[in-house]
Amino acid sequence: MRPLSPTEGGGWIRVLSLVAVAAIWELIIWAFEPNHLPHLSAVAEAFWTLATTPGPWSCHRDTNIFWEIISQSGLACNLGFTLFRAAAGFFSAMIIGSVIGILLGRYRTLDRFFDGWIVLGLNLPALVVGILCYVWFGLTEFALILALAINKVPLVAVMVREGAASIQPDLIQVAKAFRMSWFQTMRKVYLPQLFPYFMASARAGLALIWKIVLVLEFIGRSNGVGFQFQIFFSNFEIEKVLAYTFSFIAVVMLIETFIMRPMDRKATRWRM
Repeated sequence: MRPLSPTEGGGWIRVLSLVAVAAIWELIIWAFEPNHLPHLSAVAEAFWTLATTPGPWSCHRDTNIFWEIISQSGLACNLGFTLFRAAAGFFSAMIIGSVIGILLGRYRTLDRFFDGWIVLGLNLPALVVGILCYVWFGLTEFALILALAINKVPLVAVMVREGAASIQPDLIQVAKAFRMSWFQTMRKVYLPQLFPYFMASARAGLALIWKIVLVLEFIGRSNGVGFQFQIFFSNFEIEKVLAYTFSFIAVVMLIETFIMRPMDRKATRWRM
């Protein structure tokens, strides 16, 4: 049987996969009757309740119809807070980590000096970093975003460093021969070769940062998806935990499908 290409029947396969998960879910409930595994209908009902109930804080602006609509849904507000924090930490870490990675990849002395720092950063528990940032800077947005960036920067730096170290020296010599400026060298020599490494670090970092932001919200914020998990967990409202979980997963899958995958295909188009 000829394997399907990514463009042949991909949508139907994903739909069938989701249907299979739902069927297995309901089959487990029917067969074992677990105490804290609600039916999908109960999760859907909880989702509708959360999506149509305003949050306990004001998210709206009187002159902005967009915020007026969003403020009518506590679920949308909490997702918005979490996505903002994740995006701020993600882009901060990508910029800082990429600069560090390029420098370490091109200058061997710097790489040897800071290699231990990178290894330390990779092995620091995210929870420890979050607690320290909260203790030092208070329970603020800045402390949370800083903790996210600190946890992700070493990962980005390592991946980009490998790309920068593998850049062909001949291309750099050609750039010098044509007397290209630093900006032109970065744009026409470095960035095209580093783009696949940027994408790899972005996808890995994106998967990491979603998990960390929920933990940090759980322990130190008064809004967001992680904070809602804390409330629902305390009240054993599992169907609401799952409703928020599925909503969050849906947002992440949309980002992966419509942003990350097209960019990844662009980065690897030369291999086709």
